[in-house]
Amino acid sequence: MDAPLHLFRFAVSFSESPLGGGGGGPVDLVAGAFSEVSGIEASMEPKAIKEGGRNYGSHQRVGPVSFATVILKRGVTPAQDLWTWFSLVGNGAYAHRLTATIEVLDIEGNPAFAWSLANALPVKFRAGELNARASEVGVEELHIVHEGLYAA
Repeated sequence: MDAPLHLFRFAVSFSESPLGGGGGGPVDLVAGAFSEVSGIEASMEPKAIKEGGRNYGSHQRVGPVSFATVILKRGVTPAQDLWTWFSLVGNGAYAHRLTATIEVLDIEGNPAFAWSLANALPVKFRAGELNARASEVGVEELHIVHEGLYAA
């Protein structure tokens, strides 16, 4: 029996995913340790088909799948990697898509399983809040949309 995994042990990495195909390798554009990843979600909208004379329920068929926006959070650092990627895309480099891989690590630090986000595109950047009275670490966020969620 496998031991349960602790979800606070994870790693996020990025690789190139150019539009129009072509292989990609590791990219150092977006780097850093993330404190939280949320929105790893896929949902399917089923299609109900009613049949004449069938009064007890309807036939259910597969419908389109949609994906939630994934939110990456990390403590504010001097590195501007998240902003650089968002800025590149916002200034016309729309084809600069990346594949994001989120690995959950086991107790020894080895990858136990991973999710891959295909053709990730940054859609929102949020800098950490500046407050002279606060004592907590500032957190910056990057919201990304993608075209597919896969077990890696």
